Amino acid sequence: MRYDLVIFDNDGVLVDSEPLSNRHLAAYLTELGHPTTYEDSIRDYMGSAMHRIHDLVLERTGQRLPADFDDVFHARVFAAFERELKPVAGVTEVLERLRAEGVPYCVASSGSHERIRVGHRVTGLDRWFDEGRIFSSQDVGRGKPAPDLFLHAAREMGVAPERCIVVEDSPLGVQAAVAAGMDVVGFTAMTPAEKLAGAGKVFAHMGELADLLV
Repeated sequence: MRYDLVIFDNDGVLVDSEPLSNRHLAAYLTELGHPTTYEDSIRDYMGSAMHRIHDLVLERTGQRLPADFDDVFHARVFAAFERELKPVAGVTEVLERLRAEGVPYCVASSGSHERIRVGHRVTGLDRWFDEGRIFSSQDVGRGKPAPDLFLHAAREMGVAPERCIVVEDSPLGVQAAVAAGMDVVGFTAMTPAEKLAGAGKVFAHMGELADLLV
């Protein structure tokens, strides 16, 4: 096997959540007096842990987001997930191939544990990811682009960083994987390839991914 562990990002890689969550994030920030377009949200926040949203708004405006911002935002996003969320097209076939080939895999996401689990339950991906395969930025002190989350996932899975490959769709995630000393492939469904320049390879359709991993 080429790698001892495949680490998946979640939002935009396993579940097709980025359009939903960024639409609601842009609307909520605008509602709070911080005008934000969908395109702004994708550019500035895609792949971020929640603390980065708070930090950027404070840095840019000098104003703190409300104390209940995270709870209100997640309630809106989870309601949208229940109505609309789908798995990324072709990802179940990738997971089937990895399982058949005996390649270990896990998910390491900037999202909360609750967000990961809600998304997996709604899309049926929960059958592929038991508790021991799920890692969140909540588990570490710093989210992406810091390498902490990916290093934590590798450590918990018992694999050296240089034997891991990460599947990412955001510049922040690619930066984190490179900083962790891991190989990384970039998914360009929502992000132009040039913005994932740190990835060793890029791919546009899930049907291409399995051959890059095994």
